[in-house]
Amino acid sequence: MTKKVRLMSGRYRIVEMPDFDPEYVDEETEAFIRFDHGGRGEFHFGYVHGFIDYRAAEREGKPAVEWSWDGNDEHHPAMGRGWAVLEEDGQLSGVIFFHQGDEWAFRAKKWPGGKPRKPKGMFVIKDGKAKRIR
Repeated sequence: MTKKVRLMSGRYRIVEMPDFDPEYVDEETEAFIRFDHGGRGEFHFGYVHGFIDYRAAEREGKPAVEWSWDGNDEHHPAMGRGWAVLEEDGQLSGVIFFHQGDEWAFRAKKWPGGKPRKPKGMFVIKDGKAKRIR
């Protein structure tokens, strides 16, 4: 693993996505992006969830990662690419692209310990009571 990737590996809390209301960004779970060892990772914001395959890079002299991703958007298959740069303040700034579609800028900061909350899951109402189904 290169020094650049070691600097960026870990879990980051997505704190800003200018194209969306903050409530949407954290709709299913607290929005995050994660870079694991071995070039793998994951992200989740709103109803979009993706698994990342990344490579170390450099952008404007800063450590960066570039990736492709495969996942879903509201349970519909989705895929794309993205990139992120490690800024001097330790935050990430980057863009997530949908294949032949939209692109969304984001900023993220290192997760402050702990893990993101679990997704809210899906419920079904039966006999007037909510029952968790996932």
